[in-house]
Amino acid sequence: MKKYLRRGLALATALVVAISLSIPAFALDDPKPHCTAAIVVDGDNNEVLYDYNAHEKRYPASVTKIMTTLVILRAIDAKELSLDTQVTASKEAVTLPEGSSTAGIVEGEVLTIEQLLYCDLVPSGNEACNILAESLCDTQAEFVERMNQTAAELGMTGTHFTNPHGLHDPNHYTTAYDIYLMAAAAMQYDIFRTIVSTPTYTLEPTNKVSEPRVLHSTNALISNWNVAGCLYSKAIGIKTGYTEEAGRCLASAAVDSQGRTFYCVVLGSEYAQDDAGNWHFYSFSESSRLLEWAFQNFQRTTLLSETSDDVIREIPVTLSGDTGHVLAQPSGSIEATIPSDYDPAQAELVMNLPESLEAPVTKGQVVGSVSLVYNGVTYGTLDMVATDDVQRSNFQYAMKVIQETWALWWVKLLVVVVVILLILGVLYLVLIRPAQRGRRKYSGSRRRGGYRGGRR
Repeated sequence: MKKYLRRGLALATALVVAISLSIPAFALDDPKPHCTAAIVVDGDNNEVLYDYNAHEKRYPASVTKIMTTLVILRAIDAKELSLDTQVTASKEAVTLPEGSSTAGIVEGEVLTIEQLLYCDLVPSGNEACNILAESLCDTQAEFVERMNQTAAELGMTGTHFTNPHGLHDPNHYTTAYDIYLMAAAAMQYDIFRTIVSTPTYTLEPTNKVSEPRVLHSTNALISNWNVAGCLYSKAIGIKTGYTEEAGRCLASAAVDSQGRTFYCVVLGSEYAQDDAGNWHFYSFSESSRLLEWAFQNFQRTTLLSETSDDVIREIPVTLSGDTGHVLAQPSGSIEATIPSDYDPAQAELVMNLPESLEAPVTKGQVVGSVSLVYNGVTYGTLDMVATDDVQRSNFQYAMKVIQETWALWWVKLLVVVVVILLILGVLYLVLIRPAQRGRRKYSGSRRRGGYRGGRR
């Protein structure tokens, strides 16, 4: 049951976000992030709060490992693996290019899938990703096919993977928006949420290493091990990434005191000095700044409901014997996460209603729709439904049927033909038939009154 729930949530996330409301910060100052692409999303409602080049293709570096983990977790759901499955590290898996991030796993070392997931996500070990790939598939290439298949299922239309760890390849790319999609899908798993929020993990002695290894998170929002001064108390993960080509990248999530979960993705940032000469890892400082900006400036608001002012409409009703109209009101409500200075007076209601309705009308019957538009953004559409029953007048309906029937050309033609036939019938009965009878009588009398010969 849990398996299908998680898959359903992941699919729902993909489908819903694919059509989600992109809400610009129209009433707020642009936060102008120090990066090449960014996105901030209300993760509880899958609504984009801020978008900066979020659909442009970028290199993700080790943020890729979110997808690597997601493929493994889905395989566990499918009973192909378990967290307790033991895997032996191959020579190929632990042989890494110079400069690769590593968890220190050695050839022949036996680790469980759960341990490998911690090695993958906490210290960002590239060899852990290779070992995970080999634990599920015969080759890393086959595993990458699964990564791309999963990306397609999540609606990640701007993404293509070529490896499980994110080392640079010109054909290995994604977008900030797509990273949100896979991060939101992965965060549906409790084990994933636990690992990405873990600042320090101890890898116990194994068959090859006799001492415990303490692994530190590369995410300075939750750990000050490698970068000081970036801790963000609301942060709950998720994953860093860096290559020279990608720049400094971070997919993060945070929860505020109201329980709201917001996501942020920052790509292509730098370690650089600000105008005052202070050095910053902008992937961390910009992520926490954007998340806090969103928490401070956005709120969940009911924009339209059946009790909203000035939304009920009167629609004329024909063929009714007791009333000439019916009232229509919205069904349900439109909610959105919007800037806190939202002004309802500036909202526009766009009605799609008929000029009139024909009785009978049933209470609750959908008679049209209403959309709420604010500063050019359509925030949602609701059905407009009738508030009462309206009965039909049988007499008016019968008259309507007669009128509509008479309006048909073939009915008129049929009537004309019938009338002509009736006229011809009358003429026949009045003029032609009497004449024919007269002729028959005359002919008969002549036959009876003529000479009849006989013998004498």
